Amino acid sequence: MDGTFRTDFQRNPASLKQHPALVLNADYRPLSYYPLSLWPWQEAVKAAWLDRVDIIAEYDEVVRSPSTVIRIPSVVVLKDYVKPQKRVAFTRFNLFLRDEFCCQYCGAKGDLTFDHVVPRASGGVTSWQNVVAACSPCNLKKGSKSLRQCGLHLRKPPRPPAAEELRNMGRKFPPNHLHESWMDFLYWDAELEA
Repeated sequence: MDGTFRTDFQRNPASLKQHPALVLNADYRPLSYYPLSLWPWQEAVKAAWLDRVDIIAEYDEVVRSPSTVIRIPSVVVLKDYVKPQKRVAFTRFNLFLRDEFCCQYCGAKGDLTFDHVVPRASGGVTSWQNVVAACSPCNLKKGSKSLRQCGLHLRKPPRPPAAEELRNMGRKFPPNHLHESWMDFLYWDAELEA
């Protein structure tokens, strides 16, 4: 996969922008759960046309060219297996996902930013081991002080997450919209309720 799929082909009806395709690896698992691996319909159609994916499910809507009518793919599976990355990128999103989108001082779930446990002014570095998700009030309370000076305590010590750990964590936060044709592919390996 060279990842050079275009998304702007021609002027299209606005409704067709609302038909993303779930992208599965060759083992029929999503490439990522959070964010969910989705392509715009244009990329899914192009990948199918270039024989890079198999179409597993389709929407009822179609797109037309002068010589072809194609149903819009809703689930595609890559023909070549893409090996998941072992190393997790140190990004704000991955940091929030590691900390389950809650403040590591008070547990609040909103208005999140990040905080250096050992302040940079005191020699703290920006790393997995020293940065945590924090709500704005806790971040302001802590400022450039140590945890002891401000009376805050960490809910869990910060550490680098494993790639598989983040993938599993992402399953706890499903996106707002899940098309019914995706359900069999998203949760087939989830533990069944007794």
